[in-house]
Amino acid sequence: MYITLADKSLDIRLSRAAEFALAQRTTPLLAEMELLFSCLIRKKVRFYEQGAGTPASKELSVRFRPVMTRKCSISSLDGPPPSDDFPIKNMHPYVPHWLSIDFRKGQWLGEFGY
Repeated sequence: MYITLADKSLDIRLSRAAEFALAQRTTPLLAEMELLFSCLIRKKVRFYEQGAGTPASKELSVRFRPVMTRKCSISSLDGPPPSDDFPIKNMHPYVPHWLSIDFRKGQWLGEFGY
């Protein structure tokens, strides 16, 4: 299935297990593609039971969220890095081309790429 994010086509690929788990839902699942800018760049898909996004189906919505860390000091880090939204004026080049979603052992799993 395809949706449009920031005027760019996003190919959403669901495993059979993900399709089945989504079909059992009564409310949409939100899949958030997070691109973290820090000392290094990290990609992560987070799943939420609530939240606003672009509808992909009645069971799934998607959003893209670029974030940046407040500072780059790995040695003093205990837990996730403190971060803020990263305002990008032209988001088009950063929006992924594809999002893959799976459901295994009761957990949502995802990855995205360019």
